[in-house]
Amino acid sequence: MNKLIVFEDKRIRRTWFKDEWYYVIEDIVYAITESVNSKDYINKLRKRDSSLYEGWGQIVHTLEITTTGGKQRMNCANTKDIFRIIQSIPSKRAEPFKQWLAQVGYERVEEIENPELAQNRVKEYYKLKGYPEDWIDKRLRGIVIRQDLTDEWKERGIKEHRDFAILTNEIHKATFNIPIKKHKKLKNIPKQSKTNLRDHMTDLELIFSMLGERATTEITQTQDAQGFKELKESSKKGGNVANTARLKLEEETKKKAISKNNYLKSNSKVI
Repeated sequence: MNKLIVFEDKRIRRTWFKDEWYYVIEDIVYAITESVNSKDYINKLRKRDSSLYEGWGQIVHTLEITTTGGKQRMNCANTKDIFRIIQSIPSKRAEPFKQWLAQVGYERVEEIENPELAQNRVKEYYKLKGYPEDWIDKRLRGIVIRQDLTDEWKERGIKEHRDFAILTNEIHKATFNIPIKKHKKLKNIPKQSKTNLRDHMTDLELIFSMLGERATTEITQTQDAQGFKELKESSKKGGNVANTARLKLEEETKKKAISKNNYLKSNSKVI
């Protein structure tokens, strides 16, 4: 949701780098000019504008972008430098694009100053997909709990994406007695899908996921766990806390808390 935005009907890819959004220059050029060959257009653009040509290396960064063919390194620029590039494009669509880009940037500044606005936008996103208010409230609370945990991990030595994924899976396995991949399979989510499992969870699954992650944060802080090995151990302990609660509920209700149904599908909605 955050890495793709749309100007009119044109898709603009972006990535978060150095505390701000960087946009794929080819996408910007195509959105404004509809050029069949954006790369060729950019080369001609640089030749026409000598100052842009000379300063290209300072304003353009080659960053990793997720594409339909996998991750690729592409030329990107931040909002300020995109404006500089747009100035050299003779197109009637340039001015409305500037206004649109300025609004996108302004919304991000608003969200930094008032995080509640970002939360409200996410809430609207889930409403449009058909989720009810009570589910959305749990999902948003889970996002906050998740962020607190990952921040804690970062402060205690975790840097690699792979390590975050392993620790998350440790909590999940301990909580539900099933790893994330098998949980996705249970819900019939395609292997290659990048869909977040939590967007397919029922209320109870969300609640126990939150409990496992919140318990992990508390245990991590209390025991002052440091480094991957200790954090992996505290992740298992946090998941075990949620597992104990889950098993007790299942014993009392005679029903499984883990479900093979997607939340929306179980409520006759379409994802």
